[in-house]
Amino acid sequence: MATVTPIDDRRDEAPVSIFVTTYERGHGPDLHVHPYPEVFVVETGTAVFTAGDEQLTVEGGNIVTVPAETPHGFKCAGDETLRVVSVHPSPTVKQTDL
Repeated sequence: MATVTPIDDRRDEAPVSIFVTTYERGHGPDLHVHPYPEVFVVETGTAVFTAGDEQLTVEGGNIVTVPAETPHGFKCAGDETLRVVSVHPSPTVKQTDL
């Protein structure tokens, strides 16, 4: 049976970490790595993602998947507020900042 769970309570239902963030132009997480892949759902706005040696411009309505152990980060690149849902396949976030 499916359940509806508030985002902050998701660890009780599934072994994942999910969080929603918003950023204004020029802001976003700096480079870091995880021991697992990370999935980003870009809901609104435009982001420039760095993933390894690549730079990708991603608009709302797209999903970005970054492989495990790949240095990555992103910044809001537009005037519209960037809203991103991040999904970690781990009940706790394991992150090394670079």
